This record gives sequence, C-alpha cells and structure tokens, in this order.
Amino acid sequence: MRIVIQRVSNAFVTVNSRAKSAIGEGLLILLGIEAADNQDDIDFLVKKTVNLRIFADENGVMNRSVLETGGEILCVSQFTLHASTKKGNRPSYIKAAKPDFAIPMYNRFCEDLANALGKEIQTGEFGADMQVVLLNDGPVTIIIDSKNKE
Repeated sequence: MRIVIQRVSNAFVTVNSRAKSAIGEGLLILLGIEAADNQDDIDFLVKKTVNLRIFADENGVMNRSVLETGGEILCVSQFTLHASTKKGNRPSYIKAAKPDFAIPMYNRFCEDLANALGKEIQTGEFGADMQVVLLNDGPVTIIIDSKNKE
C-alpha cells in the first residue's frame, strides 16, 4: 500500500463536474492499493498518517500532527501509484489491486483513518474519473510505502 500525503490549505474533488468532497486545512491523501496488501498495511499507514508531524507549531517548526491541529483529511484512491515504468514508455499497472479487492481495502482504510482521527474524513469516488484540486501548503508532499517500514 502506498500513499502520497500532501499538506493542504484546501482541497476538493469533482466527479462529472459535480462537487464530491472538500476540505479546508489538512491532508490530501492519494492511496494506491496492491493485491499483496492487508490489514497490517492499513494499520501502519493510518498510524503514520495521523501522527506525522508536518504542521507548524507556535515557533513555525513542523512539529504538530493533523490530530493536534484538528485538520481535515481527504482520501482519494489512485491505482496509478503502483505504476511500473521499468520497460517501455507505457506504464504497467499489473501490481495495482483489482476493484473486487481494492474497494473493500480502500473503504477499510478510510474507516480506520476516520476512527484514528476521531472524525469523518472526505473521500473521492473509487474508479471514477475525478478532478482533484488542491492548494499544497509549503509545499509539503510525503510518500510512504507500507512495504518499506524499515
């Protein structure tokens, strides 16, 4: 399981030109799921996400988590995070999980993330052609892969 976390001033998702979800200050998470993922991957990434100290404290130092700031989270599924570009110029998505596995994993990740945050999170629409708009604050962008825990 792989995530791209972006600290945002705001972000929103539209599907078919209709607003789907929006947040103010917080985190935009792009989530890629592969067939080898399991609950341990979810647990690791949820804990890491809500405790990641990437928000400024009173001294302007990145020392506070989204939990501490009361920020919001928008989580969007993105199978292209598992693209392989080793051969040729057309990415291969063979490692990306198929929808029958990925959808329940995405839903479980979002549910566990909301529980860890202590409030509802916003989501994209799995499998839809989405437009994601964000104002990256910093910019701060962090990539975490649950298969690289050490």
